[in-house]
Amino acid sequence: MRVAFALPGLHRVHRGAETAFESLARAMARDERDTITLIGTGAVRAGEPYRFVATHAVPRERFELWPRVPPLRTEFAYEELTWVPSLLRHYRPGDYDVTITCSYPFTNWLLRCRRRQSRRPVHVFVTENGDWPTHRIAAEYRLFGCDGLVCTNPTYFAAQQRGDRPWRTVLIPNGVDAGQFKPGRGERSRYGLPDEVPIVLMVSALNPNKRVLDGIRAVAAVDDAWLVVAGDGSMRGDVDRLAAAVMPGRFRRLTVSGEQMPGLYRCANVFLHLARDESFGNVYVEAVASGLPVVAHDSPAARWIIGDNGWFVDSDVPGSATAALSDVLRGKWSPPHDGVAQTVRRFDWAVIAAEYRRFLEEIVASKNGGTA
Repeated sequence: MRVAFALPGLHRVHRGAETAFESLARAMARDERDTITLIGTGAVRAGEPYRFVATHAVPRERFELWPRVPPLRTEFAYEELTWVPSLLRHYRPGDYDVTITCSYPFTNWLLRCRRRQSRRPVHVFVTENGDWPTHRIAAEYRLFGCDGLVCTNPTYFAAQQRGDRPWRTVLIPNGVDAGQFKPGRGERSRYGLPDEVPIVLMVSALNPNKRVLDGIRAVAAVDDAWLVVAGDGSMRGDVDRLAAAVMPGRFRRLTVSGEQMPGLYRCANVFLHLARDESFGNVYVEAVASGLPVVAHDSPAARWIIGDNGWFVDSDVPGSATAALSDVLRGKWSPPHDGVAQTVRRFDWAVIAAEYRRFLEEIVASKNGGTA
């Protein structure tokens, strides 16, 4: 099969959806039967097993203070809109059997549109950023469509089974590269972090739904603990100001490359994530594969991913996250000894890539070779 992943931030942004698509493409490209292409706004990287098509967009950071109007409801939508003309110039429908994205509305619309004298490839949408386009029926959402839907958690999958959907649906999680994310002692000096202090790590986009401010307050109440936040976003100023006020000298915000992330996990003593709802949460499996105990907000998706490797709290209850972090740092709780091995077996990208390929084969066959 000839498969194209299309997302503006590919090869430029190190966040959940981009990381997942790049890792999945890398794993799928190892199957010599297939040709895998990524289309994004980053630069070509030497040594990648897939083909990369470099395009152009105005970065999302430029739009953080712009007005929110339908369908330009976020800075990500503005960025996507500026990307579409470049995508249109570089995208050739006849070159592919399948297109994959998690971006709505503009990318989804472009990949599904028909062109004169050109067949349209099968289109698959992945719920990396949520399943909201599949449920809403007003405004621009009424124009959503796909041939196949990949649900990244069982809550999304169950919701699809309750409705009369015109697309095929499958439950496939994201994965982890166990060759990179593995237990070990981190080199804290490489990241400017002090030795001999307990470190709580949060890896997150600095957006309101990630609840990084709640994480700062929770860690601030743990004596002597440092908090390291790896990520960026529109709330960076709020994050820095709150940390300076409530835990001066015990906070560090970093923006690191994908290659540096595995080492950063190994510098921490515990991983914290308080988002109430996650489409998947790559950070969960990365933390567990790195051997870290995880303190997370209790949700069905988090329990499905982390299992016995996490301490789940109702983070809406004051002090619950602080108490859990304190107990973990004092050695009162630790994950099972085989937690890393179980996670690697379940979420290895090679396993996930095989599941994707089976689903894509079914979709292409059902559409008579991709002529949807």
